Formats: sequence, C-alpha cells, structure tokens
Amino acid sequence: MIDKESVFKLSYGLFILTARDGEKDNGCIINTVQQVTDSPLRISITVNKSNYTHDMIKKTGLFNVSVLTQSVPFSVFQHYGFKSGRDTNKIVSGNVPRGENGVVYISAFTNAFISGKVINEVDCGTHTVFIADVTEAQTLSDEKSVTYQYYFDNIKPKPQPQKKKGFICEICGYVYEGDELPENFVCPICKHSADAFKPL
Repeated sequence: MIDKESVFKLSYGLFILTARDGEKDNGCIINTVQQVTDSPLRISITVNKSNYTHDMIKKTGLFNVSVLTQSVPFSVFQHYGFKSGRDTNKIVSGNVPRGENGVVYISAFTNAFISGKVINEVDCGTHTVFIADVTEAQTLSDEKSVTYQYYFDNIKPKPQPQKKKGFICEICGYVYEGDELPENFVCPICKHSADAFKPL
C-alpha cells in the first residue's frame, strides 16, 4: 500500500533509516531523504559508508525510513546516533513492527514510514546515494515532522555554562579567579581587603 500523503512528510525532516540482514535489524538517523520522481514514486537517501546500516542496504537493497515527529525525545538521537557515520552498529530491538519488505520501522515518535527498494546507487566518496522505488508508504499520525531548527531549539539539550571558580569583590565587582583567595589579597581596583570578597 502506498499512501502518497506520507511522502509529503519528508521535507526538511530527520529520519530513522532501518535495514535488515538475516536476523539483525539496524538503524541510524539521517537527514537526507528526497522524493526523486512522482510516477513511478522514487526517493533517494544519502548514507555514510562507515555505518553498518549502509552495508545492510548494499547487501539487500531494502530499507525503511521512519519520519520523526516533534515529540521525539533526545534519547532517540542518543540511541541511534545523530550523525549517520558516528555509530556503526545500532541494533533495533524490542517489539517493533515490520513493513511488507520485512524491515522494521519505528512507530513511536514518527508520523510516517516509507519502504524503498534500491534501483541505483551513486558513490559519493564518504557516502552513497541510494535511489529507490517506493514499495510501501503509510501515514502513522498527523503530528508535524521535526526539522533541524526544531531539534536545535527544542530537543537538543542546551550546553550548561561552566561555573567559574573564584571570588568577587562586593564593593567594585572585581573577580579573582582561583580556588582560594589569599588571606592578604587586596583588590587591585578598590583596594579593599580579602574580607570584601565572596565566592562566585
């Protein structure tokens, strides 16, 4: 079954790419899925060669793409790896559904999945572009797809500023950096003693 509405969810999204080799299912996160033609319905994906999922697709020619939604937690990115080449072996486990091609797709935090059968591939150095016929496409929810911008603004944890070690003069605001303030220290700005300082 091909629901063409599900293909519209591909624009500017982040995706979990899954493939299967024997008894093993593997997944990784990619950000490059494009519709190539409408009739026949074809898509292209770009996958880092260092990724185990890449090897599975090369071997079997089959894959699924699950379109992530805005409700996806950061733990999903931690599990599958945000960059397609960073983690080489991300086994998909648990009770997960399979498409008609036998490959798992991720139903949690996704709004659609699309199955592809590779018809051509282009070697791009560190990556391979796979061009595939769409063999199945299903819409799973109406939730909006997550974009790079949404990921950075709402999902990726913000870096915590490192707290400076030191002491501040309560009189003039001068900051002395260090673990300990010498007892005989004198503020170089207002000339008050160490008693005028408090820890940051």
